[in-house]
Amino acid sequence: MSRIIAGHFQLQDEVAAARVALKQAGFPDSRISSFFVNQPGQHDLHALGGDRDASPGARETPEGIAEGVSVGAAVGAGIGAATSLATGPLGPVVGALVGGHVGSLYSFNKMKDAGEAEKTGENRQLPRHPGMLIAVALSGLDERERALEALHRLGAQHIEEAEGTIANGDWHDFDPLSIPVLVA
Repeated sequence: MSRIIAGHFQLQDEVAAARVALKQAGFPDSRISSFFVNQPGQHDLHALGGDRDASPGARETPEGIAEGVSVGAAVGAGIGAATSLATGPLGPVVGALVGGHVGSLYSFNKMKDAGEAEKTGENRQLPRHPGMLIAVALSGLDERERALEALHRLGAQHIEEAEGTIANGDWHDFDPLSIPVLVA
């Protein structure tokens, strides 16, 4: 593992120019990696697509659905039983089914309201920006300054620092979901 400096560009031509500048600054091509970073949610990390198994903001939804179905079914069955003279013997059953369905919508009550503080920090930090990314593996502090100078001079945005392995021009352990550590 080594320290990696990476910068974002909008165009492939800008990445090509950055690769040339990094090579002129003394970095071998095998320690330079460039690729496109997809938008959050579109990294296709799971067989069915997406980045995560479940949305971090929907943790309490199953409990809300269970509560809603239980309460709704009980209330619906009670109303159906009270109206059984008019609805017949199926009144409590239909009432329970309709009440359970309507009660399942109670799960919306468990959703985070706009402006409500997050309970965990998972949604608080901004994800990595999409676009072209060029990264260079460093072998010392002097290389860090040369890499930063080259990326700043070429107008790289969202310059970040990470730990990882770049070998033969490929950043093997790049995690698109990791929170980037931005460099000033």
